[in-house]
Amino acid sequence: MKDLSILIPTYNDVCYSLVSQLQQQAFALGIEYEIIVADDGSTNAASIAANRAINQFPHCKMIECGTNSGRAAIRNFLAAQAHYEWLLFIDSDMVVCRTDYLQQYAANEDAPVVDGGVVIGKRIAGNLRSMYEATAEQEHTAEKRNLSPYRDFHTANFMIHRDVMQAHPFDLRFRHYGYEDVLFGKRLQQDQIPICHIDNPLSFEVFETNADFVSKTEEGLNTLWQFRNELKGYSRLLEKADKLPSYPIRFWHRIFGRWERRNLTGSHPSLLVFNLYRMGYFMSLSATATVQSRK
Repeated sequence: MKDLSILIPTYNDVCYSLVSQLQQQAFALGIEYEIIVADDGSTNAASIAANRAINQFPHCKMIECGTNSGRAAIRNFLAAQAHYEWLLFIDSDMVVCRTDYLQQYAANEDAPVVDGGVVIGKRIAGNLRSMYEATAEQEHTAEKRNLSPYRDFHTANFMIHRDVMQAHPFDLRFRHYGYEDVLFGKRLQQDQIPICHIDNPLSFEVFETNADFVSKTEEGLNTLWQFRNELKGYSRLLEKADKLPSYPIRFWHRIFGRWERRNLTGSHPSLLVFNLYRMGYFMSLSATATVQSRK
């Protein structure tokens, strides 16, 4: 690898430390590099101010976007700003957990798309996101991801050749949280673009509150419902929903959904309740859509 553009979309996250570590590793590699942070219309003035210090690092800059364009558009914007052949996309809440992180990517440029994966670097008792991610961590290994490379593609930590990214931009219809990476993986498979999953993770250590995570989950389920036809065969939740009886689950959610949500946003959330709530919420979207269509 001769050059690398490291691209970090951010929204209300402070990623100064992340950029500092990446800049040091890129300099040590002796390659041409740039690190571009794009703030997607953050509302937190403190995080914006802290990230402005990124401009002090060599070959690094922060671009402040006045309005929030969404998860797909901000990544396409970053790709358009990049100057080099290889693009490395990193979520701003990730933490570098190995000193040879960039070196591992430099050694794996044979595939046009390389996914490094994530690990859970911190467990927080009573935090629903931490509990959920820790339970799912065993599915994040490179060995497991390579069994279904397109369905298990995620945007938190991946490298892609510039030409492939230009030919396969993220779908701009995905303005809200969730599943833009799933459709991206599907389109790479349709065009027979190989994805190589390697063991080169970033660490997931920043977790939102339970209330924020439940709201984000609901937003993601609405996104999944909106694009359910296009994502068929690429979502495990869709597969489960197709096999389960809809009416009893919707009835359960109507009766117990509020209680479940109180549990999930409280200090002692249950993963069993979380799974029940997700399925009930998703299946109830069909009933809501039917009612709205009749109005």
